[in-house]
Amino acid sequence: MRRLGISLYPQHSTLDEMKRYIRLAHKNGFDRIFTCLMSLNNEEERIKLQTINQYAKEYGFDISADIAPSVFQELGLTYRDIGFLKEQYYLSALRLDLGFSGQEEAFMSLDASNLKIELNISNGTKYVENILSYQANKANIIGCHNFYPRKYTGLSRQHFLTTSKIFKDNHIRTAAMISSQHGTFGPWEETLQGLPTLEEHRHLPITVQAKDLWNTGLIDDLIIGNMYASEEELVALGKLNRHKLELKVVPLEETTSLEETILFNEPHFNRGDVSEYVVRSTQSRVKFKDREFQPHDTFALMPGDVTIDNNLDIRYKGELQLVLKEMPNTGSTNIVAKVVEEERFLIQTIQPWQSFCFTK
Repeated sequence: MRRLGISLYPQHSTLDEMKRYIRLAHKNGFDRIFTCLMSLNNEEERIKLQTINQYAKEYGFDISADIAPSVFQELGLTYRDIGFLKEQYYLSALRLDLGFSGQEEAFMSLDASNLKIELNISNGTKYVENILSYQANKANIIGCHNFYPRKYTGLSRQHFLTTSKIFKDNHIRTAAMISSQHGTFGPWEETLQGLPTLEEHRHLPITVQAKDLWNTGLIDDLIIGNMYASEEELVALGKLNRHKLELKVVPLEETTSLEETILFNEPHFNRGDVSEYVVRSTQSRVKFKDREFQPHDTFALMPGDVTIDNNLDIRYKGELQLVLKEMPNTGSTNIVAKVVEEERFLIQTIQPWQSFCFTK
């Protein structure tokens, strides 16, 4: 099951505010929390983190805390003491922002505490293969990408895909960070430019970020990197289909009730013999072959248009298509809806045989 998470930074908030956020996230299907041991400044902040983590555990959240070898030293601990950290902070995982040599991580994965060891996916090295070569307990190895507060420092798509694939090829659970357009805090300071993993996501609506990452097939869990996301964002994320790409569309005024039925109520998948011009969902032309599709809105076709062929094409009438490239319209194709602008790039990612659906 793909999961959703939030982030908590106790040094920037009150316990009451964080408790409210936890309850709201839980209500909308979130069950992971990311936090940061590296950014705590004093004992008071550590106690506050312990308190809020204990509260979150009562709501069933799994909590992962960022740590580095230097923090172990500051706390007077070694990598052999992860059971203590699990008990002190109610943790399900330790995320190693910076790791050890590989052997230590493997040893940690075998610890009696059964704590998950979360590796940094974003580095793009042979790090995970090195750890596994020391006969690690793979069941206790997971991965999570970094987030990037400074504009233009987030990952490129190609690097993201390459590094994520290394983990998925090794059958390791993965996570990445999405960014609220309302959150203002990260681990260390006020963060006004967001906290995404992918640079191109920085100013996109949070649901579009989520759809994109899940649609790669390489990411299991999504965590909102900055605090606090709005209630509207949490509700929208909680409603998303976590396994099927949903495209938000705006129907045209002349679109008929039959066309809306095809658009919103019928199952859609891309044919295996793909075209570079359109995504074809062909089952509706079979099911509705005896129905009438009068011509309307037969303008030139633009990327992001959703179309259904009309009566002027006897063979293809009733077939739904998503337009990938600009094309002329012979008059036999009705434009029934348009994918909202910020989601049009997602059409290009639809694979052969991939299922998808539409929402308003």
